Amino acid sequence: QVQLVESGGGLVQAGGSLRLSCAASGRTLSRNLLGWFRQAPGKEREFVAAISWSGGRTYYSASVNGRFTISRDNAKNTVYLQMNSLKPEDTAVYYCAADDRTYYIGAYDRKGEYDYWGQGTQVTVSS
Repeated sequence: QVQLVESGGGLVQAGGSLRLSCAASGRTLSRNLLGWFRQAPGKEREFVAAISWSGGRTYYSASVNGRFTISRDNAKNTVYLQMNSLKPEDTAVYYCAADDRTYYIGAYDRKGEYDYWGQGTQVTVSS
């Protein structure tokens, strides 16, 4: 069974940066699509970013494109989300997710495409 554990969340002022990590255990995810989603209070969980197994393809939502960078280290079975120029509207619980299918990219921005989820880490951006 795959387990995902996020870390790196916290409180930061607008304009600041944070780096989230998500460590996987149970089996390697080096052949799987990985993603980050977020959920603000009272809102649906929304797509943030996704990355292919090799890291050669990355995808971002329009709201974070140019500010956030997703990356992965397959040797560490870990995916990262570098968040720069943070805004108060980025405040949310951030979740990492993994698609169980190998070497497959489907609708990477849809929650239903992912089989495994972490417990989430809170990011709060003050104005």
